[in-house]
Amino acid sequence: MPPLSPLQVRVLLATAALSSSVGLVLELMLVTQASYLLGDVALATGVVIGTFLAAMGLGAWLSQFVGGGGDRAQQRLLRAFLLVELCLSSLCLLGPLALFALFSVDGPLWLALVVVTLLVGLLGGMEVPLLTRLLESQQHQRKALARVLALDYLGALLGSLLFPLLLLPWFGLLPTAGLLAMVPLISSAVLCWVFPGCRRWRWPVSSALPLAALAAWALVPLGNRIEDGLYEDPVVGRIQSRHQRIVLTSRRGDLRLFLDGNLQFSSLDEYRYHEALVHPALALHGRPLRVLLLGAGDGLAAREILRWAGLRRLDLVELDPQMLRLARAHPFLRRLNKGSLEDPRVHTHVGDAFELVRRLPGPYDVVIADFPDPGSPALARLYSVTFYGRLLGRLAPGGVLVTQASTPFFTPKVMASIQATLAELGLVTRPYSVDVPSFGPWGFVLAHRPGQRLNLDPPPVEGRWFDRAQLQKLFVLPRDLRPPTEAVVLPNRLSRPVLDAYQRQTRWRQD
Repeated sequence: MPPLSPLQVRVLLATAALSSSVGLVLELMLVTQASYLLGDVALATGVVIGTFLAAMGLGAWLSQFVGGGGDRAQQRLLRAFLLVELCLSSLCLLGPLALFALFSVDGPLWLALVVVTLLVGLLGGMEVPLLTRLLESQQHQRKALARVLALDYLGALLGSLLFPLLLLPWFGLLPTAGLLAMVPLISSAVLCWVFPGCRRWRWPVSSALPLAALAAWALVPLGNRIEDGLYEDPVVGRIQSRHQRIVLTSRRGDLRLFLDGNLQFSSLDEYRYHEALVHPALALHGRPLRVLLLGAGDGLAAREILRWAGLRRLDLVELDPQMLRLARAHPFLRRLNKGSLEDPRVHTHVGDAFELVRRLPGPYDVVIADFPDPGSPALARLYSVTFYGRLLGRLAPGGVLVTQASTPFFTPKVMASIQATLAELGLVTRPYSVDVPSFGPWGFVLAHRPGQRLNLDPPPVEGRWFDRAQLQKLFVLPRDLRPPTEAVVLPNRLSRPVLDAYQRQTRWRQD
């Protein structure tokens, strides 16, 4: 094969880095999208990563049959590499869109996810061998392979950082897919102009650039229309943050908040959940002056806490700053939370509660944990012995801790495991539940130190659900909300995160 010019070598190496970055970002997009649409984060991650790596191996093996030998081998390799880039561009543009479309019509989403991931992996696996064979025409094979792999891994690092820090929070899933599609297409256009053997491809590829840019621009309204079809009510607000997809819907006075497609509250009955989360713990303490609230960036739990006149300080820890901005700025949500986040007694802290709690001023009379259900190891660690131990260190003498504990009817082992986890720290636990029509029975676990006397005086605050009568009968848990007596339930530890598995073991699956 004829030797390559220095410019041609630089273009090939730059293309290798960019293609690797695009492939890695697309893989992360598929994981995020599958987690959003299918809900099972662990399984979605395993399917995408496993299929991607296996397909890369298959693509590397198939690349040996491309090009062949002879004087025209270099041209065949270039055209094969060019075809890989064009196919990758098409997959970036159409793959995520196809998954959303299938989800909206209840199609075979898992199968589609595997097929798209398989195709991306095949293309990614073919790139490195093809580039190495092109570069070895003028360099030692070992040197050529080292340069290609170094830039390939560098591109993967770049993509893995750009997606969570820039692309996802700034653009969202489908606009990011459109931007990604432009990168291999532009690389293909440059290759066509740098390599004479690809001259016949110049006009078709260059002509495709404005069409691809138009398609990428059209993905934004098209994605919104598809997303609107996923919800029963009109969408009145949407934000893609680094951590989650936040959607607000509203119809006839019913405001609903969804995180990654999962309903968080309905304004028709959210008061039952938030009153049950907040007021029993504060009432049993009797005189809460300082309260720590973990999660609940929508401001609804803060609204209830602020009703206690003697409160001096409320520290609120929220992972997602976009959630706090929405709670402060969106008129519907602000009306519902009564502007609670603007109260001077409220001090917000943005970050991971697992790390932040050790740096908070404390101690606190009441600690309230309002995290999402422990459906993944990342969330399950917020229900672990280690984390509860950190909370116990911030709890004042005579303090009370309460956490939401999922639905005791559908996932009875979750509440039992949370109880066992708190008991590992020597705490006395008191489970209770409340019916929330949007969700069914919902569970909570209240905990305090042994020998501690709880305040049984009539509470100074009453709500639409909470009053003295509810407090007196609160801890009588119905028999059908208790876990089976024969079930073995383990405490949740960082070294053995059982809670996410319990969250997936619903009562229907057990039967």
